[in-house]
Amino acid sequence: MFRTGVRAEIGEAVEVVGEAEDVASAVAVVRETLPEVVLLDVHLPGGGGVEVLKQCADLQGPGRAAGPGVRFLALSVSDAAEDVIGVIRGGARGYVTKSITGDELVRAVGRVADGDAVFSPRLAGFVLDAFAATDVPPLDEDLDRLTQREREVLRLIARGYAYKEIARRLVISVKTVETHVSAVLRKLQLSNRHELTRWATDRRLV
Repeated sequence: MFRTGVRAEIGEAVEVVGEAEDVASAVAVVRETLPEVVLLDVHLPGGGGVEVLKQCADLQGPGRAAGPGVRFLALSVSDAAEDVIGVIRGGARGYVTKSITGDELVRAVGRVADGDAVFSPRLAGFVLDAFAATDVPPLDEDLDRLTQREREVLRLIARGYAYKEIARRLVISVKTVETHVSAVLRKLQLSNRHELTRWATDRRLV
């Protein structure tokens, strides 16, 4: 009933490409349709929203402005800090509660699709407090030398993807992938793919 209501509220403003009732079907639908934004129920049966995020981690990307990628917006009745922090750490770009209006939800989906982070007002404080309590990593001058696209290629190489798979995922040619890899190796002063993977793993970029 709730999914039907959400679809009725937002269906005229956004294209709804699929629905799911549990984790397994959610992962299958996301992988099949590759939507720009997934509205994710935090307490989805079968493992919850965090499990969906975990199984779809390889699909997440910088968004339509810089390349393909699926972004996740959590939608839940819960405003508990542990739920909010759990899905944000899992990769969700925002978190809104089910008291949100249809128009507000449409705007939230659009903002997440454009790369913004969106939170219901009182939830933003949870996120700020949680991440303020963690150690902020120092600036990485080596990483800063890379362009956004080179970073995307770096992460996919480090995850074990072949050049053809990277080209298909980023909608670029294999030759362009090779060019980016060469640029990354040169800028980071690395010799091969193995060293690149180790470099990325040490910095928790994978």
